[in-house]
Amino acid sequence: MAEINSLPRARIVAPIEQPDEMSWKSLFCSPSESLLAAARLAGSYIRRGGKLPVLVVVVAVFLFAAVMYGEDMRSLAEYSWWRYRALYPADYIADDVSVPATCDLSDGDWVFDDSYPTYQESSCEFLSKQVSCLQNGRPESKYQKWRWQPKNCSLPRFDARRMLEWLRGKRMLFVGDSINRNQWESMVCLMQTAVPRGRRSRIVDGSLLIFPIKEYRTSIEFYWAPFLVASNSDAPEFHSIPVRIIDPDAVEKHAAHWKGADVLVFNSYIWWMNDPQMKVLRPGAGNWTEHDEIGREEAYERALRTVFHWVDRSLNPNSSAVFFMSRSTDWGKSDGIKCAKETEPIQNMTGVPIASKMWEVARKVAGSTARVPVTFLDITAMSARRKDAHASVYTMRQGKLLSPEQKADPAKFADCIHWCVPGLPDTWNQLLYARLLSRRPPQ
Repeated sequence: MAEINSLPRARIVAPIEQPDEMSWKSLFCSPSESLLAAARLAGSYIRRGGKLPVLVVVVAVFLFAAVMYGEDMRSLAEYSWWRYRALYPADYIADDVSVPATCDLSDGDWVFDDSYPTYQESSCEFLSKQVSCLQNGRPESKYQKWRWQPKNCSLPRFDARRMLEWLRGKRMLFVGDSINRNQWESMVCLMQTAVPRGRRSRIVDGSLLIFPIKEYRTSIEFYWAPFLVASNSDAPEFHSIPVRIIDPDAVEKHAAHWKGADVLVFNSYIWWMNDPQMKVLRPGAGNWTEHDEIGREEAYERALRTVFHWVDRSLNPNSSAVFFMSRSTDWGKSDGIKCAKETEPIQNMTGVPIASKMWEVARKVAGSTARVPVTFLDITAMSARRKDAHASVYTMRQGKLLSPEQKADPAKFADCIHWCVPGLPDTWNQLLYARLLSRRPPQ
């Protein structure tokens, strides 16, 4: 595995033996080195005939170092506190945040809430450029400030430390395509608020992305499987191919990477982006050229049954939590601007299509397991209303930011599939958080 860590903070360290203005530069180092430099600088001041008491000089220099290196000192204190909580968590988890199973979290309204987002885009170290909308030039951030309010219950605010306690010693794995990676990135951004700077890392291992949190012996991971089952577009780097073919009855190659996961979150939006007819591998085929075409709903049902059959026979219902996220609808407009220039959620859903046969197939198959229950999290309607939350023209294409000319042609270049982060994917994770903490952690 190749671990990708953030580079260490650069230091400016000058010789502190010389009692001149260069001594002040020696303060630009670590907190402990700053204190040593302060002491030496005070001594130099006295030797040169300074009349102020040594204590005054030391205190003054210490305060200067504290101001200049407040962030380092905060990080040190933050890490000490975080490690204490990791080792002695009993007094942290106190009140109950459970949501009744009877509450329909998908039925609600978007409420403007200026206390959101709970983290800043710039603070999320591993957020991909594709969904960093503010960094990509989006001029307003109103899309970050909408809170989902279910009609018949309260949705608890996401608490990263509480989530860490629930996940202690466990592995959480998102499986799917780029939309599920979109949600994984959001979860990493939410969770890293409870992990001190310098303790955050990301591991890339082929189709697997890993955000480890060592003090809690846990990890939050994403596995690239765009159709969930085997396909000819499974390679993360070369998945944009003109003719996609799936093997709806084969999952073992992917599932070998799912074993040992305590929490599994499945989602695949790519199914809705294909033609009504799907190309599927023939039984016993020797290569991908040997395929037939069947209806998309039939292919989807076969694929999901393959996945959930594996879940049912491979996982322990007492030590696993399995979720399936419903489709997160895209947005289109006939006037050519698509989702571009949208700044508020849809208030009137009349005429906006939501349910489909594909949605019905997903819900039915997710509820068909006999041993291991699968929680179907319906995010379709709430997502359909968030026309404002897409990456739109504030994204990348083929590794480059859109040019001014491309931004001026949203009908061709606007991304109305992926979502800005912070934004809507945080709400999906808030629903996931509510359902997870409403049950006992897997043993």
